[in-house]
Amino acid sequence: MKIACHGLCVSMMMRLTPFLMIGVTAWSLSSCANMGVVRAIPVSSGTNYMQQGDANPNAMQVMLPEQTMLVATSGPAIRAASYLLLDARNGQHLAVRNFETARGVASTQKLVTALVVLDAGNLDKMVRVQASDVAVEPTRLGLKPGEVYSRRALLYAFLVKSANDVANVLARDNAGSIAAFTAKMNAKMRSLGGTNSNFKNPHGLTVSGQYSTARDMARVAMAAYRNGVIRDVVRRKYYAFQRADGRSVTLQNTKELLGVMPECNGMKTGYTVASGRCLISSAASGGREVILVQLGTKTKYIWEDARIMMSWGLQRLRSRGGVAMNW
Repeated sequence: MKIACHGLCVSMMMRLTPFLMIGVTAWSLSSCANMGVVRAIPVSSGTNYMQQGDANPNAMQVMLPEQTMLVATSGPAIRAASYLLLDARNGQHLAVRNFETARGVASTQKLVTALVVLDAGNLDKMVRVQASDVAVEPTRLGLKPGEVYSRRALLYAFLVKSANDVANVLARDNAGSIAAFTAKMNAKMRSLGGTNSNFKNPHGLTVSGQYSTARDMARVAMAAYRNGVIRDVVRRKYYAFQRADGRSVTLQNTKELLGVMPECNGMKTGYTVASGRCLISSAASGGREVILVQLGTKTKYIWEDARIMMSWGLQRLRSRGGVAMNW
Protein backbone atom coordinates (compact mmCIF):
# COMPACT_ATOMS: atom_id res chain seq x y z
CA MET A 1 0.00 0.00 0.00
CA LYS A 2 2.84 2.42 0.88
CA ILE A 3 4.60 1.66 -2.40
CA ALA A 4 1.41 2.35 -4.38
CA CYS A 5 0.86 5.63 -2.53
CA HIS A 6 4.46 6.67 -3.14
CA GLY A 7 4.12 5.92 -6.84
CA LEU A 8 0.91 7.98 -7.00
CA CYS A 9 2.61 10.97 -5.33
CA VAL A 10 5.56 10.85 -7.74
CA SER A 11 3.16 10.71 -10.68
CA MET A 12 1.22 13.74 -9.40
CA MET A 13 4.44 15.72 -8.80
CA MET A 14 5.61 15.03 -12.36
CA ARG A 15 2.31 16.30 -13.71
CA LEU A 16 2.39 19.45 -11.54
CA THR A 17 6.05 20.33 -12.29
CA PRO A 18 5.37 22.26 -15.56
CA PHE A 19 2.77 24.40 -13.81
CA LEU A 20 5.09 25.08 -10.89
CA MET A 21 7.86 26.12 -13.30
CA ILE A 22 5.51 28.51 -15.10
CA GLY A 23 4.62 30.10 -11.77
CA VAL A 24 8.29 30.48 -10.79
CA THR A 25 9.15 31.97 -14.18
CA ALA A 26 6.30 34.48 -13.96
CA TRP A 27 7.38 35.49 -10.45
CA SER A 28 10.97 35.88 -11.65
CA LEU A 29 9.99 38.11 -14.56
CA SER A 30 7.84 40.20 -12.27
CA SER A 31 10.76 40.62 -9.89
CA CYS A 32 13.07 41.67 -12.73
CA ALA A 33 10.48 44.14 -13.94
CA ASN A 34 10.20 45.70 -10.53
CA MET A 35 13.97 46.17 -10.52
CA GLY A 36 13.77 48.15 -13.77
CA VAL A 37 15.51 45.66 -16.03
CA VAL A 38 15.43 46.75 -19.68
CA ARG A 39 16.54 45.58 -23.07
CA ALA A 40 18.51 47.91 -25.29
CA ILE A 41 19.19 48.51 -28.95
CA PRO A 42 22.14 50.32 -30.56
CA VAL A 43 21.57 53.93 -31.57
CA SER A 44 24.05 56.23 -33.23
CA SER A 45 24.31 59.78 -31.96
CA GLY A 46 26.28 62.42 -33.79
CA THR A 47 29.83 62.99 -34.82
CA ASN A 48 31.52 61.40 -31.82
CA TYR A 49 29.41 58.25 -31.96
CA MET A 50 28.83 55.52 -34.50
CA GLN A 51 26.36 55.91 -37.31
CA GLN A 52 25.12 53.02 -39.38
CA GLY A 53 27.70 52.31 -42.04
CA ASP A 54 30.34 54.39 -40.27
CA ALA A 55 33.76 52.95 -40.96
CA ASN A 56 35.35 54.57 -37.90
CA PRO A 57 36.58 51.66 -35.75
CA ASN A 58 36.97 53.92 -32.72
CA ALA A 59 33.36 55.10 -32.78
CA MET A 60 31.11 54.19 -29.87
CA GLN A 61 27.51 53.06 -29.85
CA VAL A 62 24.71 54.63 -27.86
CA MET A 63 22.05 52.28 -26.54
CA LEU A 64 18.43 53.13 -25.88
CA PRO A 65 15.87 50.82 -24.32
CA GLU A 66 13.97 48.81 -26.88
CA GLN A 67 11.31 47.98 -24.33
CA THR A 68 10.90 48.69 -20.66
CA MET A 69 9.56 45.54 -19.02
CA LEU A 70 7.69 47.63 -16.47
CA VAL A 71 7.37 51.40 -16.28
CA ALA A 72 7.52 51.99 -12.55
CA THR A 73 5.71 55.33 -12.61
CA SER A 74 4.33 58.07 -14.81
CA GLY A 75 6.15 60.56 -12.60
CA PRO A 76 4.65 63.84 -11.38
CA ALA A 77 1.48 65.00 -13.09
CA ILE A 78 2.28 67.19 -16.11
CA ARG A 79 0.11 68.45 -18.94
CA ALA A 80 1.88 67.08 -22.04
CA ALA A 81 -0.16 64.76 -24.25
CA SER A 82 3.00 62.69 -24.78
CA TYR A 83 6.22 62.68 -22.81
CA LEU A 84 9.31 60.64 -22.10
CA LEU A 85 11.81 61.26 -19.31
CA LEU A 86 15.02 59.27 -19.47
CA ASP A 87 18.44 58.91 -17.95
CA ALA A 88 20.71 60.81 -20.35
CA ARG A 89 23.65 58.50 -19.58
CA ASN A 90 22.10 55.25 -20.73
CA GLY A 91 18.60 55.87 -22.10
CA GLN A 92 16.73 54.20 -19.23
CA HIS A 93 13.08 55.26 -19.22
CA LEU A 94 12.12 57.00 -15.98
CA ALA A 95 8.59 58.21 -16.77
CA VAL A 96 6.40 58.00 -19.88
CA ARG A 97 2.98 58.73 -21.31
CA ASN A 98 1.86 58.02 -24.89
CA PHE A 99 5.51 58.05 -25.92
CA GLU A 100 4.89 56.15 -29.15
CA THR A 101 1.93 58.25 -30.31
CA ALA A 102 2.67 60.02 -33.62
CA ARG A 103 2.09 63.78 -33.58
CA GLY A 104 3.58 67.06 -34.78
CA VAL A 105 6.71 68.09 -32.87
CA ALA A 106 7.05 71.68 -34.15
CA SER A 107 10.51 73.26 -33.93
CA THR A 108 11.97 70.53 -31.75
CA GLN A 109 12.71 68.75 -35.05
CA LYS A 110 15.30 71.46 -35.68
CA LEU A 111 17.61 69.25 -33.63
CA VAL A 112 17.41 66.74 -36.50
CA THR A 113 18.24 69.55 -38.93
CA ALA A 114 21.26 70.48 -36.82
CA LEU A 115 22.53 66.89 -36.71
CA VAL A 116 22.31 66.60 -40.51
CA VAL A 117 24.16 69.90 -40.96
CA LEU A 118 26.86 68.80 -38.52
CA ASP A 119 27.28 65.49 -40.33
CA ALA A 120 28.48 67.51 -43.34
CA GLY A 121 30.97 69.45 -41.19
CA ASN A 122 32.99 72.36 -42.66
CA LEU A 123 31.28 74.87 -40.38
CA ASP A 124 33.50 77.72 -41.54
CA LYS A 125 32.19 77.48 -45.11
CA MET A 126 30.50 80.71 -46.21
CA VAL A 127 26.91 80.48 -47.42
CA ARG A 128 25.00 83.00 -49.56
CA VAL A 129 21.34 83.62 -48.75
CA GLN A 130 18.87 83.21 -51.62
CA ALA A 131 15.44 84.78 -52.10
CA SER A 132 13.69 81.42 -51.77
CA ASP A 133 15.24 80.93 -48.32
CA VAL A 134 13.52 83.90 -46.71
CA ALA A 135 9.99 83.21 -47.97
CA VAL A 136 8.88 81.66 -44.69
CA GLU A 137 6.96 82.64 -41.58
CA PRO A 138 6.59 83.33 -38.74
CA THR A 139 9.89 83.31 -36.81
CA ARG A 140 12.66 84.83 -38.87
CA LEU A 141 16.06 86.32 -38.27
CA GLY A 142 15.53 88.79 -41.10
CA LEU A 143 18.19 87.51 -43.46
CA LYS A 144 18.32 89.20 -46.87
CA PRO A 145 19.09 87.64 -50.26
CA GLY A 146 22.73 88.06 -51.16
CA GLU A 147 24.01 88.19 -47.59
CA VAL A 148 26.83 85.80 -46.72
CA TYR A 149 27.36 84.02 -43.41
CA SER A 150 29.34 81.05 -42.14
CA ARG A 151 27.56 77.79 -41.50
CA ARG A 152 28.64 78.05 -37.88
CA ALA A 153 27.09 81.49 -37.33
CA LEU A 154 23.88 80.36 -39.01
CA LEU A 155 23.70 77.16 -36.96
CA TYR A 156 24.16 79.03 -33.66
CA ALA A 157 21.51 81.61 -34.56
CA PHE A 158 19.23 78.85 -35.78
CA LEU A 159 19.27 76.87 -32.52
CA VAL A 160 19.18 79.89 -30.19
CA LYS A 161 16.51 81.96 -31.98
CA SER A 162 14.72 79.08 -33.77
CA ALA A 163 14.67 81.09 -36.99
CA ASN A 164 12.87 79.45 -39.91
CA ASP A 165 14.62 81.47 -42.63
CA VAL A 166 17.96 80.21 -41.29
CA ALA A 167 16.60 76.65 -41.40
CA ASN A 168 15.92 77.05 -45.11
CA VAL A 169 19.40 78.46 -45.78
CA LEU A 170 21.10 75.60 -43.97
CA ALA A 171 18.93 72.97 -45.67
CA ARG A 172 19.46 74.30 -49.20
CA ASP A 173 23.19 74.75 -48.63
CA ASN A 174 23.47 71.18 -47.37
CA ALA A 175 21.39 69.28 -49.92
CA GLY A 176 20.48 71.64 -52.75
CA SER A 177 16.76 71.68 -51.99
CA ILE A 178 14.32 71.31 -49.12
CA ALA A 179 13.06 67.99 -50.48
CA ALA A 180 16.56 66.55 -50.70
CA PHE A 181 17.37 67.79 -47.21
CA THR A 182 14.27 66.27 -45.60
CA ALA A 183 15.23 62.95 -47.20
CA LYS A 184 18.48 63.28 -45.24
CA MET A 185 16.53 64.12 -42.08
CA ASN A 186 14.46 60.96 -42.42
CA ALA A 187 17.57 58.90 -43.12
CA LYS A 188 19.20 60.41 -40.03
CA MET A 189 16.23 59.47 -37.89
CA ARG A 190 16.34 55.91 -39.19
CA SER A 191 20.07 55.72 -38.42
CA LEU A 192 19.26 56.70 -34.83
CA GLY A 193 16.75 53.88 -34.60
CA GLY A 194 13.62 55.99 -35.08
CA THR A 195 10.77 54.03 -36.64
CA ASN A 196 7.74 56.33 -36.48
CA SER A 197 8.76 59.71 -37.91
CA ASN A 198 8.42 61.57 -41.19
CA PHE A 199 9.86 65.02 -41.81
CA LYS A 200 8.86 67.30 -44.68
CA ASN A 201 10.66 70.54 -43.83
CA PRO A 202 13.71 71.61 -41.80
CA HIS A 203 11.89 73.93 -39.37
CA GLY A 204 8.80 72.10 -38.08
CA LEU A 205 6.00 74.30 -39.40
CA THR A 206 2.81 72.29 -39.76
CA VAL A 207 2.39 70.33 -42.98
CA SER A 208 0.30 67.26 -43.71
CA GLY A 209 2.14 63.98 -43.19
CA GLN A 210 4.88 65.38 -40.92
CA TYR A 211 5.13 63.72 -37.51
CA SER A 212 7.28 62.02 -34.92
CA THR A 213 6.93 60.56 -31.42
CA ALA A 214 8.32 61.32 -27.98
CA ARG A 215 10.35 58.12 -28.22
CA ASP A 216 11.90 58.98 -31.60
CA MET A 217 12.60 62.55 -30.52
CA ALA A 218 14.27 61.19 -27.37
CA ARG A 219 16.67 59.33 -29.67
CA VAL A 220 17.40 62.62 -31.41
CA ALA A 221 17.88 64.35 -28.07
CA MET A 222 20.34 61.68 -26.92
CA ALA A 223 22.37 62.20 -30.10
CA ALA A 224 22.24 65.98 -29.76
CA TYR A 225 23.27 65.76 -26.10
CA ARG A 226 26.44 63.95 -27.14
CA ASN A 227 27.37 66.46 -29.82
CA GLY A 228 29.78 69.09 -28.55
CA VAL A 229 28.68 71.82 -30.97
CA ILE A 230 24.99 71.45 -30.17
CA ARG A 231 25.70 71.30 -26.44
CA ASP A 232 27.68 74.54 -26.71
CA VAL A 233 24.85 76.30 -28.54
CA VAL A 234 21.82 75.18 -26.56
CA ARG A 235 23.33 76.00 -23.15
CA ARG A 236 23.60 79.69 -24.10
CA LYS A 237 20.96 82.12 -22.93
CA TYR A 238 22.26 84.73 -25.39
CA TYR A 239 24.19 84.70 -28.65
CA ALA A 240 25.76 87.71 -30.39
CA PHE A 241 25.00 87.37 -34.11
CA GLN A 242 27.09 89.44 -36.49
CA ARG A 243 24.97 90.63 -39.40
CA ALA A 244 26.37 91.00 -42.90
CA ASP A 245 26.39 94.81 -42.58
CA GLY A 246 28.60 94.60 -39.49
CA ARG A 247 25.89 95.19 -36.87
CA SER A 248 25.85 92.88 -33.87
CA VAL A 249 22.47 91.62 -32.68
CA THR A 250 22.03 89.85 -29.35
CA LEU A 251 19.71 86.88 -29.75
CA GLN A 252 17.94 85.49 -26.68
CA ASN A 253 17.39 81.77 -26.38
CA THR A 254 13.75 80.73 -26.69
CA LYS A 255 14.25 78.26 -23.82
CA GLU A 256 12.96 80.07 -20.74
CA LEU A 257 14.28 77.48 -18.27
CA LEU A 258 17.86 78.63 -18.84
CA GLY A 259 18.81 80.79 -15.88
CA VAL A 260 15.59 79.84 -14.05
CA MET A 261 16.35 76.19 -13.32
CA PRO A 262 20.06 76.00 -12.47
CA GLU A 263 20.28 72.33 -13.43
CA CYS A 264 18.90 72.92 -16.94
CA ASN A 265 21.63 72.94 -19.61
CA GLY A 266 19.63 73.45 -22.76
CA MET A 267 17.90 71.78 -25.74
CA LYS A 268 15.03 73.01 -27.93
CA THR A 269 11.58 74.61 -27.89
CA GLY A 270 8.71 74.32 -30.37
CA TYR A 271 5.19 75.61 -30.95
CA THR A 272 2.51 75.55 -33.60
CA VAL A 273 -1.25 75.72 -33.17
CA ALA A 274 -1.61 72.16 -34.47
CA SER A 275 1.27 70.65 -32.46
CA GLY A 276 0.76 72.61 -29.27
CA ARG A 277 3.72 73.51 -27.09
CA CYS A 278 6.63 71.12 -27.46
CA LEU A 279 9.84 71.07 -25.49
CA ILE A 280 13.01 69.02 -25.28
CA SER A 281 15.06 69.71 -22.17
CA SER A 282 18.16 68.39 -20.45
CA ALA A 283 19.40 68.85 -16.90
CA ALA A 284 22.33 67.68 -14.81
CA SER A 285 23.10 67.65 -11.10
CA GLY A 286 25.51 65.71 -8.91
CA GLY A 287 26.68 63.46 -11.73
CA ARG A 288 23.09 62.61 -12.76
CA GLU A 289 21.68 63.68 -16.12
CA VAL A 290 18.16 63.55 -17.55
CA ILE A 291 16.47 64.35 -20.86
CA LEU A 292 12.77 65.18 -21.11
CA VAL A 293 10.63 65.27 -24.26
CA GLN A 294 7.22 66.98 -23.90
CA LEU A 295 4.83 67.05 -26.86
CA GLY A 296 1.32 68.43 -27.25
CA THR A 297 1.08 70.65 -24.18
CA LYS A 298 -1.85 73.06 -24.56
CA THR A 299 -1.03 75.42 -21.69
CA LYS A 300 1.64 77.98 -20.86
CA TYR A 301 2.78 75.85 -17.91
CA ILE A 302 5.12 73.69 -19.99
CA TRP A 303 8.17 75.32 -18.37
CA GLU A 304 6.99 74.57 -14.84
CA ASP A 305 6.06 71.04 -15.89
CA ALA A 306 9.57 70.54 -17.27
CA ARG A 307 11.18 71.85 -14.08
CA ILE A 308 9.04 69.61 -11.88
CA MET A 309 9.57 66.48 -13.97
CA MET A 310 13.33 66.88 -14.42
CA SER A 311 13.84 67.72 -10.74
CA TRP A 312 11.92 64.57 -9.88
CA GLY A 313 14.02 62.53 -12.32
CA LEU A 314 17.32 63.80 -10.96
CA GLN A 315 16.19 63.07 -7.39
CA ARG A 316 15.07 59.58 -8.41
CA LEU A 317 18.47 58.85 -9.93
CA ARG A 318 20.24 60.15 -6.83
CA SER A 319 18.10 58.09 -4.50
CA ARG A 320 18.60 54.81 -6.29
CA GLY A 321 22.21 55.33 -7.31
CA GLY A 322 21.85 54.65 -11.01
CA VAL A 323 20.22 52.02 -13.21
CA ALA A 324 21.65 48.72 -14.41
CA MET A 325 21.47 48.23 -18.15
CA ASN A 326 21.62 45.19 -20.43
CA TRP A 327 23.81 46.54 -23.22
